[in-house]
Amino acid sequence: MPTHHRFADVAGRRVFYREAGSPDAPTVVLLHGYPTSSFMFRHLIPALASELHVIAPDHIGFGLSDAPDVDEFDYTFDALADVTAALLDGLGIEEYAIYVQDYGAPIGWRLALRDPSPVRAIISQNGNAYEEGFVEEFWRPIWDYAERPDAEREAALRPALDVEAIRWQYTHGVPDPSVVSPDTWTHDAALVGRPGNDLAQLALFRDYVSNVALYPALHEHLRTSRVPVLAVWGRSDEIFAPAGAEAFRQHAHEPEIHLLDGGHFLLESALEEVVPLVLRFLRTRL
Repeated sequence: MPTHHRFADVAGRRVFYREAGSPDAPTVVLLHGYPTSSFMFRHLIPALASELHVIAPDHIGFGLSDAPDVDEFDYTFDALADVTAALLDGLGIEEYAIYVQDYGAPIGWRLALRDPSPVRAIISQNGNAYEEGFVEEFWRPIWDYAERPDAEREAALRPALDVEAIRWQYTHGVPDPSVVSPDTWTHDAALVGRPGNDLAQLALFRDYVSNVALYPALHEHLRTSRVPVLAVWGRSDEIFAPAGAEAFRQHAHEPEIHLLDGGHFLLESALEEVVPLVLRFLRTRL
């Protein structure tokens, strides 16, 4: 199945998205994390498209979507969710499953909480919904910066925007890092490094605490809606630990949880394991 590369105008912003599969098939929306884009799903999309209609947008400030200056766009997770919801509405997507990773998780949680009825299933791949999953060493500088965003704490976070930090996100926890293409971190670093984009990313670092505040409402939604949940996780992730996957057992109805040998960007090293898990889950839930 071919993958189509498209742009849509959403509230005056140009949003890039990848689309594959028959529009008559059940839809799965792939929501990427930091610091990447729908590029992270370039291999997953054709693997799913034989059975599913796949939509994978680039968030504003990421990938090939517009990256306006911070004085032109409110870089918050609420705003990114607004754009995603408007894109799906404009495409006429009325029911869908969400596949979320990293930043894609809080965007997906907002979609499910604002209007639960379209979201028919949830797949989280290293996308946190519980405080248990946060690795303290990684997250402490972000919490500190959100609490007091002064020059000293900003300076402590700026290395996270560099190519070496992005390379680490792709290769840590991978049994054989040589299977991860350097195209990944080179591609992401080039787009994150667009002029002015550093301020957009810092704004999202500051706003991440708003996602934690949503967790109680999300947990209640999982408990009462009984929406099917699949957590497929790189067990060696040093950003979101396996406890984040296991925590779904607290509120989701009979969640399916798989801890695989890999890191934060599991698809780069364990695609062949992830695909059958996702397809089997969605066949039985949609």
